[in-house]
Amino acid sequence: MKSIQILIVDMGSQYTLVIGRTLRELGYRAAVLSPGKAEGWLKSNKPKAIILSGGSASVYEKNSPKPPKNILKMDVPILGICYGMQWISHKTGGLVAPHHERKEYGEAIVKFDTKNTLFHGIKHKNIVWASHGDSVEKVPAGFKITARSADGKVIEAMSNTVRKIWGVQFHPEVTHTKEGKKILVNFLERISGCEKDWQPADMVDDIRNETAKVASGKKAIIGFSGGVDSTTLSAVLAPVFGKNLLAVCIDTGALRRNELEEIKFNADAAGVNLKVVKAASRFQKAIGRQTHSELKRKKFKKLYGRILEEEAKKFGADFIVQGSLATDLIESGSAGKADLIKSHHNVGLNLKVKELYPFRNLFKYEVRELARQLKLPRSISQRQPFPGPGLFIRIIGEPPKKDKLDIVRWADGEVSDILKKHKVYENVSQLIVALDCQRTVGIKGDGRVYAYSVIVRGVRTLDFMTAEGVQFPSEVRREISTAVTKHPKIVRVFFDETNKPPATTEME
Repeated sequence: MKSIQILIVDMGSQYTLVIGRTLRELGYRAAVLSPGKAEGWLKSNKPKAIILSGGSASVYEKNSPKPPKNILKMDVPILGICYGMQWISHKTGGLVAPHHERKEYGEAIVKFDTKNTLFHGIKHKNIVWASHGDSVEKVPAGFKITARSADGKVIEAMSNTVRKIWGVQFHPEVTHTKEGKKILVNFLERISGCEKDWQPADMVDDIRNETAKVASGKKAIIGFSGGVDSTTLSAVLAPVFGKNLLAVCIDTGALRRNELEEIKFNADAAGVNLKVVKAASRFQKAIGRQTHSELKRKKFKKLYGRILEEEAKKFGADFIVQGSLATDLIESGSAGKADLIKSHHNVGLNLKVKELYPFRNLFKYEVRELARQLKLPRSISQRQPFPGPGLFIRIIGEPPKKDKLDIVRWADGEVSDILKKHKVYENVSQLIVALDCQRTVGIKGDGRVYAYSVIVRGVRTLDFMTAEGVQFPSEVRREISTAVTKHPKIVRVFFDETNKPPATTEME
């Protein structure tokens, strides 16, 4: 395999690995490294292009991320994104400042200088995705402003072609930036001279070869939920481990209707042996009367890790394999210096048995492509995600006891059946049905009731880093409301159509 042409320096953005994903989608491999690791890597490698990611810090903060020393003197084309652009400006004599009226969160309209090579072939006026509090107020000497916000108040891009430095205040890597891919291709091909060196088929061989280097001839268990991630990873690694791989499904008591049967089918399709561990009572006891979402996740995570260690010991496993994706690592704050959004049950367990994360740099759409290449059933490759803690985090406001789990499990099944009947379910990336335990007044059988509400949320997304809230057809909403409120403990149904961000996919 050819040497890596592109270095992405992770400055702490939630979107850093999205840059890597987008480049792979365009046909390019890239190394995604923290500033410290990038500095070491650059001692023995000279890339054709360097991208500085965004980040949540301010360039004026004492411990703000800093790229490798002398990176601006390497004579290698550099593209700074968001914080990356601000750092370049700050480092080369420009002015970066916070301004309330210049903050941008979400879609923004930008006017581009399309004569600049970076913006070749895109529309003069375009929609981008922005997420920043600070902004460049004055560009450094020698730099040219190449894009501004529609009202002219925000400097959206700058460049110094002599020094081979470009900066954009928005995020070209996310799908909401309408022509972001064209911008990245311009930087890679027209400016940096990179050649395409990636195709999806490479992923299976790369993962198998990487795993075989550390685990050949050894035993492992894999946390198996039956989802597309753990099922596909099991299928990828089955030839590496053979009989030395055991899929472990932990039945927490928070699975959906008929889910255990589906899990068993998926394990067979992946070609791995499955062990189901019954642990509902243990999880009920561990979570107890906890209602805080993050504390519920942490208590779940602790017991989940303990059970995996128990099963690894019984099997004599040298490794515990996890199907965690880049999205999980980012949201749990385990990718570079990304802020913690929410804990993930299989990230950062700190187990005594060594963990392997073969899918750590992949996104959901890439795993689905792997599933198709491995000829797994469509029910697997297109299966919607389901959180590790399951229905425990879909009960809001009261402890997730068995009676509440039974209600939300029933409601989830009813909503899913209706959406499938109307052929809407397959157009949703993820369906969330949650039980809101804040009681409200209603009428049933001419009598007053004081009961729960159900929240129905669907999102549509490519990588789960950003998502569009789904608006179900009115007749579908009415049918859902009628069906779900037949339950004696449910009096209302709400539909959540909020995008991510500002919302996250799950309610908790």
